[in-house]
Amino acid sequence: MNKPYIEIEGRKIGQDFPPLVIAEIGINHEGSLQVAKDMVDAAHRAGAEVVKHQTHIVADEMSSAAKKVIPGNANVSIYDIMERCSLNEDDELALKNYVESKGMIFISTPFSRAAAERLKKFDIPAYKIGSGECNNYPLLEHIAQFGKPVILSTGMNTVKSVKKAVAIFDKYKVPVVLLHTTNLYPTPVHLVRFGAMMELHNAFPNKIFGLSDHTLNNNACLGAVALGASVLERHFTDHMKRTGPDIVCSMDEQACKALIKDSAEIALMRGGTKEPAKEEQVTIDFAFATLCSIKPIKEGEIFTKNNIWVKRPGTGDILAEEFENVLGKIATRSIASDEQLTWADIKEW
Repeated sequence: MNKPYIEIEGRKIGQDFPPLVIAEIGINHEGSLQVAKDMVDAAHRAGAEVVKHQTHIVADEMSSAAKKVIPGNANVSIYDIMERCSLNEDDELALKNYVESKGMIFISTPFSRAAAERLKKFDIPAYKIGSGECNNYPLLEHIAQFGKPVILSTGMNTVKSVKKAVAIFDKYKVPVVLLHTTNLYPTPVHLVRFGAMMELHNAFPNKIFGLSDHTLNNNACLGAVALGASVLERHFTDHMKRTGPDIVCSMDEQACKALIKDSAEIALMRGGTKEPAKEEQVTIDFAFATLCSIKPIKEGEIFTKNNIWVKRPGTGDILAEEFENVLGKIATRSIASDEQLTWADIKEW
């Protein structure tokens, strides 16, 4: 049975396809279009298919109270950070066009209604929604009406609150991918919580799922793929010497290239049933044991542990598992030592 999938710009996403690795430039460019382009170049060299930005229109996104809120991974207010790191509309459009000129897909996370409207004007092919907006149902409703696929991070939320979000997208028949996330930057490994990711998958078995990861290496993403994840997202930078709150949990060009290659390999390892693969027959032929004589046996003689045993290869007629069933039965012919037995050689009393 084919597993569910969605499409973004012709890229099929689901368990029957290689995992989609999203390189999130986010705000790592610190407000510089040129730095953002340098990061796009690095993502392109790494083989990334999707570059994700963050669209911040600060006045519509935050009230003045945000000027007093300092994130755990910074020493200035979230308001100041976003004001410093946001791109204006012209620069963001230039970034989108640059990403697409490289043959990659540009998506972004709108953090406000105005940001969503800007991205709608850009006609982006899909929307990424951050964990902080997962339960911002008015904004989700606004974005759902655009009719474009959505990739929804679900960090800091419960299955109950995610159900409300999914119901909005289902109402508008919008395809939605659900990403498990832990919103700590960086995330300690013991808080990755694959169990939570699988709980999310089990609650929404017909939705594509994946991981938006903030740890310090690719291990969490690779583990997620083994469990069925189809979308992987990590922050991205062209080099780790950049400054900015998300650099510490970003992947560079080499790590992104490795993640794309390794996740595709691990995806091919999934599934299967516990039975011999037909390709293993060449090994079965020499590795399995079958019954053979270890002494000359006369016609009419009884088979005992003294005259038969189990030996490689597995090309004989009677597998080792039948050994006890053959003991005590009678030889229908004279058998030389070191012959593989056949069922025709054996009869009951």
